[in-house]
Amino acid sequence: MEAKQGQGAAVVVGGGTMGEGIASVLVAGGWPVQVVEPHATGTPENIAGYAAQRGGAEASVSVLPALDAVEWPGVSLVIECVPERLDIKRAVFADLVRLAPPESLLTSNSSSFPISDIAAGLETRARMAGLHFFMPAHLVPLVEVVSGPDTAPATAQSLCEIMTALDMRPVHVRKDIPGFLANRMQHALMREALSLAEQGIASAEDIDAAVQYGFGMRFLGAGPLLQKDLAGLEIHHAAATTIYPDLCNDTAPVPFIADRVARGDHGVKSGRGFYRWTAETTRTTRARYEAALTKALAILRG
Repeated sequence: MEAKQGQGAAVVVGGGTMGEGIASVLVAGGWPVQVVEPHATGTPENIAGYAAQRGGAEASVSVLPALDAVEWPGVSLVIECVPERLDIKRAVFADLVRLAPPESLLTSNSSSFPISDIAAGLETRARMAGLHFFMPAHLVPLVEVVSGPDTAPATAQSLCEIMTALDMRPVHVRKDIPGFLANRMQHALMREALSLAEQGIASAEDIDAAVQYGFGMRFLGAGPLLQKDLAGLEIHHAAATTIYPDLCNDTAPVPFIADRVARGDHGVKSGRGFYRWTAETTRTTRARYEAALTKALAILRG
């Protein structure tokens, strides 16, 4: 598989929802992509559709059943998107030691496991890093480049440059901590939102509205630290003095969500979560969600 002039060739290991979205980012940027997925069905068509939403679908994509079937010469980037199990991820990267060219950057899209845990004991760990995308990957531009203690600075720099060239917005996470950067902040918000719901302070609809129509809307224009500079740090300090002592500080998920998970209320996939779902409400909500993300992306690109 030959790359176009000025482009690399990539391998995406895992052709699920995230794998397809990530592959589409590469394809839209002109990278030939090989997706390793033994159970693929509509993968090539899905990737082409997602890539078209990004404004292009110029490169080739092929789906292969195993790593041994990959055309490895010319592959400069590998992105692992297998299920979130440490043993599976370690097995993939152990195989990559044997198969991938020595110049390939080896990355994991894990949303929770530190790259140092995945890379432990491998001779390739200097060129291994976290490369964490956000769903839906073809519409959300953020990608976290996570350096482990053994990740070479050149590895992180190259990944940031590649992601920027693909019209993504990389952020470099310099310490390999659980949850990295964005998920830590997101889970801090979720912990308080779930606590408020559990206490009956507000309905699920009103909690969602408070974020969407309040401070969440402001985040399109400014991140939290810039927004506080604009508003005044002394105002935040005064409010924090009153609010912080009363915030939820639990170290485990609240029963409000644990009970739902235990009885199988997983959201859209089960027909019930915080809301009730039918095939029609799922379709219309997802369409509205993707349309909103597309408009938000246009605003950010300004």
